[in-house]
Amino acid sequence: MRVMKVFCPECGSAANIRKTNRKDVHLSDLYCQCSDVECSHSFVLNVTFSHTISPSAKTGNGLVRSLLNLIQPKDRQMALDLLQGRV
Repeated sequence: MRVMKVFCPECGSAANIRKTNRKDVHLSDLYCQCSDVECSHSFVLNVTFSHTISPSAKTGNGLVRSLLNLIQPKDRQMALDLLQGRV
């Protein structure tokens, strides 16, 4: 798993995220502190979602497909008929 690295804007040393305040699904405030004890600068970073590069497999057809795979084969056709408005 990758971890986001934050650097102090004053001295350039690594900084630690102390708290996250999620304002919205696409916006968070990260409360950070420099790990250099001589600096100890505290600051807030705004992190925001920008855009999608590759869409999630869990949206749209991918999600429907994965849910249908969880249904017993005998019930799968009934679910497909419901989705296609045949029932």
